[in-house]
Amino acid sequence: MIQLEKDTFEKEVLESKGLLLVDFWSDKCEDCKALMPHVEELSAEFGDKIKFTKFNTIGAMKVAIKQKVLGLPTVAIYKDGEKIAELVKENATKENIKKMINEVL
Repeated sequence: MIQLEKDTFEKEVLESKGLLLVDFWSDKCEDCKALMPHVEELSAEFGDKIKFTKFNTIGAMKVAIKQKVLGLPTVAIYKDGEKIAELVKENATKENIKKMINEVL
């Protein structure tokens, strides 16, 4: 998984071509930390079809707000720089993320 930074987000996500998943998380979010290993497993399973990234919102709230990330964890899928699918908070489970990925492939 690629670790995004606030100064690389636009280039890596909004200017990218193809499918890309962003796991928005925070050091202070226990649910985010619990979800991360599952997202990494999905990265191993689907990494040849979709690019997996993670974005720590600490110190980058402007980027998160601009992307309409209002709660954590948030897992979003972008296609050619446009957000096309998203799961937030308790809906962001391994099963739901896998389902969301399969729906966009």
